[in-house]
Amino acid sequence: MKAARWSMFLAGVAALAFPGALPAELPQGAAAPDFTTQGALAGKVFSYNLKAALRKGPVVLYFYPKSFTQGCSIEARAFAQATTDFRAAGASVIGLSADTIATQQDFSRKDCGDKFPVGVATPAIIAAYDVHLKKPDGSQTGLSSRTSYVIGRDGKVKLAYTQSNPNEHVARTLAAVRALNATRRH
Repeated sequence: MKAARWSMFLAGVAALAFPGALPAELPQGAAAPDFTTQGALAGKVFSYNLKAALRKGPVVLYFYPKSFTQGCSIEARAFAQATTDFRAAGASVIGLSADTIATQQDFSRKDCGDKFPVGVATPAIIAAYDVHLKKPDGSQTGLSSRTSYVIGRDGKVKLAYTQSNPNEHVARTLAAVRALNATRRH
């Protein structure tokens, strides 16, 4: 019990010392787990496979807790506005949440503006990426945390960013994709 209290104390100190800089679940350099799931783009359902998407270029994979909630709608609209910039940088974007495919179909049209796909974060995908959104008591909610990854064509995590505030996710992931391009040119 003492160890658990000490861990909670250290986590609290870290949150106070570095507000908004919570550690991401998969570290930079880790192999991104491959997955296949149902996705929706412009309301149409399709099968999404990470490995296949990576053959075309880097992937920005972002997890969000729940479609049609304030923060998740703000984030989806921001990614939609930046879709052209991501494409110009050679990357694709997909958002995942634990919502049903029917909800994702609606969300892909309304908040994603038909610009990029969203998909179903199954319990297995949430576990593989260790993006469980936890209650204050540490138990799992069944939802995913707000975590963004940039995954390179080599299948490795190039950027991992966890923050409940949606405001920095697009800027950070776009900067990481552009940095990949700059590194590749040199």
